[in-house]
Amino acid sequence: MNHEPIFIAGPDRSGTTLMFALLASHSRISMVRRTNMWRYFHGQYGDLSLEENFERCLSDMARYNRMRHLQPDPQRIRTEFWQGEPSYARLFALFHEHHAERQGKVRWGDKSLHTEHFAHQLFAEFPLAKVLHMARDPRDRYASVRRRYGRDTRRLGAATGRWLNSMKAGERNQAHYPGSYRIIRYEDLASRPEETLREICDFIHEEYEPGMLAMQGSADYRRDGGNSSFEAIQPGVISTSPIGRFRQVLTPREVAFIERFAGREMQQLGYRPEQMQLTPGDRFRYYGWDIPISLLRMIGWLGLHKMRFERGVRVPAGRLVGDIDEIAVKAQM
Repeated sequence: MNHEPIFIAGPDRSGTTLMFALLASHSRISMVRRTNMWRYFHGQYGDLSLEENFERCLSDMARYNRMRHLQPDPQRIRTEFWQGEPSYARLFALFHEHHAERQGKVRWGDKSLHTEHFAHQLFAEFPLAKVLHMARDPRDRYASVRRRYGRDTRRLGAATGRWLNSMKAGERNQAHYPGSYRIIRYEDLASRPEETLREICDFIHEEYEPGMLAMQGSADYRRDGGNSSFEAIQPGVISTSPIGRFRQVLTPREVAFIERFAGREMQQLGYRPEQMQLTPGDRFRYYGWDIPISLLRMIGWLGLHKMRFERGVRVPAGRLVGDIDEIAVKAQM
């Protein structure tokens, strides 16, 4: 098994699933998504060399509803875990390696949102890992958020804060791990898919395969409409229609807010501001409501995010399903 795992990072609505579908279609790479191993499990159970800690962690991981599709075999994991160093890296790798083995692939990867905030822990556990951090124009990302959750002005500040937090973390990580961490713009992947994918394959040390562009390795992505939340895309096609969609979706005040507070990071990534001209009425509402209220919500979200990551987050009890004995029986069937 190749010991250079691939991790896809970035905030939601940024093209992480598109990247997942492309890599999952490589003949050598097994990709899974939303395992949230770093957010919910890493370091949360203490020293795994203590059997009781290991068993608690293994049980929760095997029962986590978003990891059940890996079809873990708890007994096999136990046996192999104690044959090597009892670490979180080893436990995480066993879940992935067994899944990759069933797929007939020799390398594994994981797409979980916000992995960028765990880069130091990730590289400490997997020094040879490669991280692909997806970046997207924050205006288009927010337009996609609006499409999914409806128009709710309360989301503007938090969405801007989430993007800023992710991009700042990505910039720090890329500077600290230049040969292992790379920011990929969604717009480059969508508008120049083959060229960008060739560069990505070179970065992760894999041969480019033309079949990756058909995305056959992610049937649900093809079935559910491709890389646009606004319209169905023909299977196997990467559309550029989501690029610049914010111009039809967002209000001038929303665009102005994002550009005001995310402008520096936007320009560093090559996203040009529109410099919106507001009407007198919009200007009054922008300075009287949007800036104070949305800015307060952005600051509040950033503070809550920092607190959660510092103290750690355990997997919600409602996402643990079944019991480990039942899972073990199914794995042997």
